[in-house]
Amino acid sequence: MAISGAIPQLRTTDLRSSIHFYTAKLGLSLEFQYEDFYAGIRAGNQIFHLKLVDVKDPSIQFVEEGEHFHLYLETSDVTAMAAVLKANGVPLVKDVHETPWGTKEAVIKDDQGHTLYLGQRR
Repeated sequence: MAISGAIPQLRTTDLRSSIHFYTAKLGLSLEFQYEDFYAGIRAGNQIFHLKLVDVKDPSIQFVEEGEHFHLYLETSDVTAMAAVLKANGVPLVKDVHETPWGTKEAVIKDDQGHTLYLGQRR
């Protein structure tokens, strides 16, 4: 018996808006939706969940202040992905840049304010 994966969960005060952001703006796919309060989003062979809550996710401010992230999304071409995001009206918090640890990254926020890093190994 072995653990076969890990599924993070993001909290949202507007499930419909969050599903739209991740599918229409980022190009990911809706894996499932359970009633009006829970959904799964597929990113390649990974899934993360969205859960409807009444209050804004308190980790958003903490993550922003500490320069952390909620999700790190890998891509084969971060420059092309950044161009798609800009065309879809998603502002970049930090444009494509190279890091000392051997990646190219860009930073965005989702519709709720969660920090998302998009990265490509060099």
